[in-house]
Amino acid sequence: MATIYTNISANKWRSVVTMTIFVAVVIALGYVFGVALRLWWLLPLAIVVAIAQSFSAYWWSDKVALAISGAHEVDKAAAPELFRIVENLSITAGLPMPRVYIIDDPSPNAFATGRDPQHSAVAVTSGLLAKLDKPELEGVIAHEFSHVGNYDIRLSSIIVVLVGFVC
Repeated sequence: MATIYTNISANKWRSVVTMTIFVAVVIALGYVFGVALRLWWLLPLAIVVAIAQSFSAYWWSDKVALAISGAHEVDKAAAPELFRIVENLSITAGLPMPRVYIIDDPSPNAFATGRDPQHSAVAVTSGLLAKLDKPELEGVIAHEFSHVGNYDIRLSSIIVVLVGFVC
């Protein structure tokens, strides 16, 4: 039976495997196209690009996801109710306080991102804040905290950035 610790370990392992496969595929494509097109410089370029993209996906994937969604960071003064909910759930979950973001969008949505609990962020849309009452909002944010605690955020953030690079 899987425990929270085996899930966390599996997500960390999946992150490493995903990044390794990405690097290998990009390097292999660089080799194949370099040989086929007789461009000797394509393989070294593929190696540099693959390593740089994997590095940036690990360190800055949260910033990419937040920038793409148009999120802006808020503090306790700007959104006291939301900030208090996140702060209380952070204490309850025994996790570090994530950065808090709001996305100006009428659709109800929320997500968590980051590479680990110490470098995490929780974003909610203005539509979610408008449509849900406090207990419902707490439930949604608690769900996002489960992603933070299980390291789902690292895996999903890395995949989003790497897939975005390929597309």
